Amino acid sequence: MTVTNWAGNITFSADEVHRPGSTDALRALIARSRQVRILGSGHSFNRIADIDPHVEGAALVSLAALPPCVDIDTAARTVRVAGGVRYAELARRLHAHGLALPNMASLPHISVAGSVATGTHGSGDANPPLSSQVRAVDLVTADGDSLALRRGDAGFDGAVVALGALGAVTSLTLDVTPAFEMTQHVFTGLPLAELDFAAVSAAAYSVSLFTDWRGPRFTQVWLKQLRGAPVGFPWAAPATEPAHPVPGMPASRCTPQLGAPGPWHERLPHFRAQFTPSNGDELQSEYLLPREHAAAALDALDAIRATIAPVLQVCEVRTVAADTQWLSPAHGRDTVAFHFTWSPDTAAVLPVVTAVEDALAPFAPRPHWGKVFAVSPSELHCRYPQLKDFAELAARLDPAGTFRNAFVRDVLGG
Repeated sequence: MTVTNWAGNITFSADEVHRPGSTDALRALIARSRQVRILGSGHSFNRIADIDPHVEGAALVSLAALPPCVDIDTAARTVRVAGGVRYAELARRLHAHGLALPNMASLPHISVAGSVATGTHGSGDANPPLSSQVRAVDLVTADGDSLALRRGDAGFDGAVVALGALGAVTSLTLDVTPAFEMTQHVFTGLPLAELDFAAVSAAAYSVSLFTDWRGPRFTQVWLKQLRGAPVGFPWAAPATEPAHPVPGMPASRCTPQLGAPGPWHERLPHFRAQFTPSNGDELQSEYLLPREHAAAALDALDAIRATIAPVLQVCEVRTVAADTQWLSPAHGRDTVAFHFTWSPDTAAVLPVVTAVEDALAPFAPRPHWGKVFAVSPSELHCRYPQLKDFAELAARLDPAGTFRNAFVRDVLGG
């Protein structure tokens, strides 16, 4: 049996994926395994979830068969959700109780635990990454025991965006808010010249800018705004029909646009839960850097657009508020994120990834942990001031390195 990720660019070293049906079965599996890596929804594009090849007693594990608990406390405005539950199901359950998440990623198809473990985010000047919603994390550690860490506990800020290096996340407790409605508007043809990035990114609750880098402009701008709040965008023309950010893809896969009001979970993601947003024929990279460098970073990328464009499907630019998680790409700094959806040609894409990293290097970009990047471990240590603290936490909770693979060892520096 061949096991691959969603995009098909990674063939995992394991011949099978273990799918324990209970926490007790998960504990027993971990306790008897020499190495364990947890596979989320498979939407990572590198080997972060893989076991090391040729390691006897290694287990690639999915938590999708664990009971999909979604325990909602309306009074406390929290939800305790099993790690394998996907955001689409969580959102549906919350909305039925009049509650909401303050933000979501572009895809509702991804698992909750896998998303926060890699620093996944949505968009909005005031919206921090999804990890900021986590109030508590429940782990099964390498010896099969359970461990709960709560906000304010020592080590908690290293335990959410944790790359799967501390244990198997069986559940997370998230902060939630009252449900709300939103609208989504799309604008087209935003010139890069004389762009007031701060004004553009502040134009709505969530703003996404898309370009194919075939010219010095954004092809589309998506504004997600709270219902009743004003929508003004004088810099580009409003779209007259629904759009997909990737040219040639059907807009029917995207969440409703043209200002039609609807619930938060049907507007915050770009894509509808009932559709796979593409066929997986893509690679992805993303780099997050201090927001004050947004304009300079755009100029740096524009200078190499002739290199980028031939292997690019679309580039999305978003803003993210700072958070406190040690390994979050938005740790300690308000952030601008440059996301690249590449063609599925690894050999052609990798040199362009290097060119993008070289262009952005003056701004100390942090790569998204689950995507394609070439940033060296030494550079990662420079860009994450608390990476040493995380390495010490991992050594304390998993001294034998059961949850460490080659990817994690590279990140930790050993």
